[in-house]
Amino acid sequence: MKAIIPVAGAGTKLRPLTYTQPKALIPIAGKTILSVIIDQLLDAGVTEFVFVIGYLGEKIQRYLAKHYPNLKYTLVNQTDRKGTGHAIWLTRAAVDNDEVMIVLGDTICDYDVKKVISSSMSQIGVRKVDDPRGFGVAEMNDKDKVLKVVEKPLIPKSNMAMVGVYYIKETELMYRALDKHLNDRTADEEGEYHLTNALQFMIEQGINFQGFRVTNWFDCGKKENLLYTNAVLLKEQSEARGESAASYHYDTSVIIPPVSIAEGCTISHSIIGPNVTIGEHTNIKASIIKDTIIGSFAELDEVVLHSSIIGSDAFVRGLSQSLNIGDNTEIDLG
Repeated sequence: MKAIIPVAGAGTKLRPLTYTQPKALIPIAGKTILSVIIDQLLDAGVTEFVFVIGYLGEKIQRYLAKHYPNLKYTLVNQTDRKGTGHAIWLTRAAVDNDEVMIVLGDTICDYDVKKVISSSMSQIGVRKVDDPRGFGVAEMNDKDKVLKVVEKPLIPKSNMAMVGVYYIKETELMYRALDKHLNDRTADEEGEYHLTNALQFMIEQGINFQGFRVTNWFDCGKKENLLYTNAVLLKEQSEARGESAASYHYDTSVIIPPVSIAEGCTISHSIIGPNVTIGEHTNIKASIIKDTIIGSFAELDEVVLHSSIIGSDAFVRGLSQSLNIGDNTEIDLG
């Protein structure tokens, strides 16, 4: 079987970060969103991948070549952003009717991947939400059989949102359904074709889908969600490692776990943490930083930051604020 990971989106809700960096490569808890997804699938025994790339796709290619040189994968280009259904339809030649796991490239979930891919029935990941109108929604019976799926319903009949994780056994029918969806030109008002429509067609053709509940669901498409995900994953990693302040050795600074500090960083006369991720070769002086993600090769001098995202190669000096700063930015408010 293969895994399909669509990472072609422009990530407009995370700008300015995503002007120069694909959303899937934003650092989070010492990794990237994409590496969290890949590692989760590799640990479950998935060995072949199909990545749908588009916006800044060359950076995805370079990242895979550097960090996963032995990974077996195919790259598929989505030059026109026409939604998830269109992205999956483009993979039909690469998949060649194998069973597939589909995991959207901005979604991190806690679930038993091995159990899902060993199922005798196609699966749809779901999570109960307070307001399902902004999601694809699955209507299920008391045995978690999926009866109907609807994309962003105005009046939802279920509060079980689809989280962007699917296991599809009947891929030939899925691609046939996507063909029909695209040929009928049934795009939404924004010109996007949704995978949900194809899944509903499959259900109407008699295919059985089982809903499986994920333990945690982190939709990393917005700043606040990204920071929350970073905090949760850092806490999990810290507890697993038995991390404490004594784990870090910066003589003139105080480190408050959980944090992730990459190699080559210089930190002096600062208080870092909790819930801070710092990329490699970043320099921080005389600063107080918490609940923040900082990219690589950044420089921060005399700043007080909280609930912020700072891109790679950014320079910030003399500031007390909550920020969302893209790569290669210089800010001097001294």
